[in-house]
Amino acid sequence: MRKFFSILFATLLFLIFATFAVANRHFVTVSFDPFNSANPSIYVTMPLFALIIVVAILGVLVGGMATWFGQRRWRRAARHHEADARTAKAQLAELRSQTQQGRQGPRGEAQRLALPASFYGSAGRDKQGATL
Repeated sequence: MRKFFSILFATLLFLIFATFAVANRHFVTVSFDPFNSANPSIYVTMPLFALIIVVAILGVLVGGMATWFGQRRWRRAARHHEADARTAKAQLAELRSQTQQGRQGPRGEAQRLALPASFYGSAGRDKQGATL
């Protein structure tokens, strides 16, 4: 379904561009010389539709770059938070390994923590040993 809509959108976009190109195929001269408009030294002659499409593409590129540079602060903060999360995960793994090593008895078997009966409240544990 998604592929169908993508093909439909691309086809419609192609038809719009083709219609626009046929309707605006006369040539225009774009001058880059601000001092001599009658006889410019730097100019480009191209079809109007090509000029408009090139200007639109340049606008998208400039807007994308402006957005990219504007979001620099958020990308930097995300990198710092990711580094902090990696450090915290490493510390957690180290603490867990230390805890597992600390629970080993003198013969290597795991020791149970002795908790007072009041730790689990008045109900305590059921017959299978689960906390209530």
